[in-house]
Amino acid sequence: MPASPRKVVILDRDGVINVDSDGFIKSPDEWVALPGSLEAIARLNQAGYRVVVATNQSGIGRGLFDMSALNAMHEKMHRLAATVGGRIDAVFFCPHTANDQCDCRKPKPGMLRMITERFEVEAQHTPVVGDALRDLQAAAALGCPPHLVLSGKGRQTQAAGELPPGTQIHDDLRAFALDFLAEEHE
Repeated sequence: MPASPRKVVILDRDGVINVDSDGFIKSPDEWVALPGSLEAIARLNQAGYRVVVATNQSGIGRGLFDMSALNAMHEKMHRLAATVGGRIDAVFFCPHTANDQCDCRKPKPGMLRMITERFEVEAQHTPVVGDALRDLQAAAALGCPPHLVLSGKGRQTQAAGELPPGTQIHDDLRAFALDFLAEEHE
C-alpha cells in the first residue's frame, strides 16, 4: 500500500539513524547505522508514513568534506534502508555554519518549513525526531511535535534539560517507531 502524502515523520540523521561523532561523519565508511534504526524506518513506511531526513551538515561549510562525499553517505543510507524494506523519501540538509546566520540551520525552523511545504503536511501532525536540543527547538518553533531519542547526543540533551514543552522521550529510533505507532492506534 503506498504511503499517504499526508503522513510524514522528520528525522535528524547523525545520532538518530547513524552513529554520531564529534569529529563529524565525513565519508561513507564513517556512516554506520545505529542498531534497529533502518528497521524502524521500514516499520514507519509500512504504517503509511513517508520518512524525510533533516540534517545540519556544517562539515561542508567548514571544508571537512564535499558534496560528493555527502551524496555518497546518503546513497549508502538509502541503499541500506532498502535492504530491510525501508525508504527515505527525501534528505534535506543545511551546509552552512552557525556564522552564516541562515534560516535553514536548526534550531531555526526553515528546513522543517521547507519539508512541510514540499510534502503538503501540517506541522502539528508531523513529528520531528532528534537527539539534540536544536532539533527539538526547530520542531517547537514550527509547531511540530518534538521527540527526543537517547541515542547519539540524546542522553546529554536530556540531562541538560530545557526541553521544549511536550517533548516525548524514547530510547532510540526503534523505540520511537514502536511508541509512536502504538499511540496512533489507541
